Amino acid sequence: MNTQSRQKLIEIIKLARGSRSQRAFGKELGVSATAVQMWEKGVKTPDTENLAQIAAHAGYTLEELLFCLEGKPVPEASDLSVILRQINNMPLSEVATIVQAGAARLGVVAESMENNSKAS
Repeated sequence: MNTQSRQKLIEIIKLARGSRSQRAFGKELGVSATAVQMWEKGVKTPDTENLAQIAAHAGYTLEELLFCLEGKPVPEASDLSVILRQINNMPLSEVATIVQAGAARLGVVAESMENNSKAS
């Protein structure tokens, strides 16, 4: 793996980990915190299974991740599919925040529709 690909992988691993500790992220992947630390330093490279999990946590498919690492253009995914992949890999506390915001927005729309029907 060339230096540019290794640096890109390090960025993607950090993106996938987000605000979680290396220990917590490693636990999710079934590896040690030391393994995550070595990946983030570029000393070691994750195996294929872990690459797939990292890709998913970062909102990519494994194919998209490999394209990215090879410096090839990544096939564009729709914004919605990217958002849904990210939500699938978020901690539940963050998903709950998104659900609350969505429910609040739907409540405003429902109220607006109700007011419009009363005015008619």
